[in-house]
Amino acid sequence: MAAATLPKLDTSSAQTRQALIEAGGAVFAEVGFHNATVREICRRAGANIAAVHYHFGDKDALYREVLAYYQARARQKYPFDLGVQPDAPASERLRAFVRSFLLRIFDHSSDAWHGKLISREMIDPTSALDAIVVERIRPQAQHLGGIVRELLGGQPDPETVRLCSFSVVSQCLFYHHCQPVVSRLFPEQKFSPGQIERLADHITSFSLAAIKEAARRVPAQSTASTITARVRQKSRNTQRGAR
Repeated sequence: MAAATLPKLDTSSAQTRQALIEAGGAVFAEVGFHNATVREICRRAGANIAAVHYHFGDKDALYREVLAYYQARARQKYPFDLGVQPDAPASERLRAFVRSFLLRIFDHSSDAWHGKLISREMIDPTSALDAIVVERIRPQAQHLGGIVRELLGGQPDPETVRLCSFSVVSQCLFYHHCQPVVSRLFPEQKFSPGQIERLADHITSFSLAAIKEAARRVPAQSTASTITARVRQKSRNTQRGAR
């Protein structure tokens, strides 16, 4: 009697899990979280329809895993400083930040899913947005804020630092979000590696000029110190007079 034929199982659970993450990245980036289906993700991954439940529990958990995976890849490939040393001039660190941002959002490799996923979150937020802000966006904002604060000099108020930082990022995002219009207005703008380098130079120099102008309205440290010293001296004189 012939032996019964057993159903063929996945040769590697880890490979199936990875395939689901990569397929999920593509599907979520293309149609968004809400329109993505587990069936389509499993089809692209070449996995059984029950594989998502087995490896992640549900679509929400898979989505969070996809975000974490591509976030880590993007951070490794394009760190905020791109290897520029922390003690380098602030202007050099600003260019590195801008260049890293542009390279990340215009990356056409498989790592590009991260930028597209984040863009979709901005338009149609999910429950994962809070984690994205904590794990990815806040550290990036703090890094840029430190550079801007140094460029402003003196004792800039938080709002000035925040507005300058937003202006830097908004220039980068404009070229990404408005790419369909830009490419129609100026067909020669292809966002090739060479053009991205020139764009990084422009955004950096433009931002440095604007920040320099904003710095003229920032109180100098010496002035602030003088005011503090005067207040303290006035307090001491008042105390002596009370005696």
